[in-house]
Amino acid sequence: MEKQDIPNLQWFPGHMKKAQRLIEENLKLVDVVIELLDARIPLSSANPMLAEIIKGKPRMIALNKADLADSASTKKWLDYFKSQNVPAVAIDSMKGKGMKQLVKVAEDLARPKTEKFVSKGAKPRAARCMILGIPNVGKSSLINRLAGAVKAKAADKPGVTRAKQWIKIGTNLDLLDTPGILWPKFEDQTVGLKLAFTGAINDDIYDREKVTALLLGIMRRDYPERLAERFKLTGDVPQDGLEILELIGRKRGCLVKGGLVDLEKAQNIVLNEFRAGKLGLVTLDEVPADDSAEDGEKSSE
Repeated sequence: MEKQDIPNLQWFPGHMKKAQRLIEENLKLVDVVIELLDARIPLSSANPMLAEIIKGKPRMIALNKADLADSASTKKWLDYFKSQNVPAVAIDSMKGKGMKQLVKVAEDLARPKTEKFVSKGAKPRAARCMILGIPNVGKSSLINRLAGAVKAKAADKPGVTRAKQWIKIGTNLDLLDTPGILWPKFEDQTVGLKLAFTGAINDDIYDREKVTALLLGIMRRDYPERLAERFKLTGDVPQDGLEILELIGRKRGCLVKGGLVDLEKAQNIVLNEFRAGKLGLVTLDEVPADDSAEDGEKSSE
């Protein structure tokens, strides 16, 4: 995948800048920050602005959608974050996997702060956490799972959760929900591309045909068997992503008058099925070869 082939994706709506201010204003209210990442793209879904925003506040990482990621890669990422002295857990907020572990780690991180209050004569209180993540990473689904009821507004489109709200989780944990925020500039164009693949960027703002073709090219390179199996591709699969897209369109009957392929319909099929995990368990980000903190902020191709 050549650099010049990658669309230059930028997306930073006004409400996200507002969300950044909201986070900064309310940070003093919480004991722990829970950063929610997409297990398929742990680096690309990490917001590089967060480290500066939260400063010295204790934080943990939750790798959500672990059910859609390659399990061996997820283990490597958990080990990587541990090497960075950042507690991390793998979760599936839709099915509830990893919830108890997440709550325990959050409570443990908050304990020094809560015990300090008690030592000064204050009444014991629940640990206070803030959940942060880019749009469409599954924050609302996580909160709903933890709360045991539909407390937060969830939607498929990025950027729906907007208002600040406290969610009580049992007796030992209070969660401050905040809108997802995305940084104003992707230093690495491949980061924006992976966010488009997984649905973190609004589908209406980029060339979906080109992005889908690039996704198919990556799948052909890294997961050729899964691509061929899912779309029943036989023989030599074309190297060009657009040719693969047309082939899939024909296989799925996405045809219009004159026998031409309805590329928009074919794009929808590919993106929706990839995001739903129907193309198999896929991880697009590799653990950095150098495990220094600085390199941890860079995305690999």
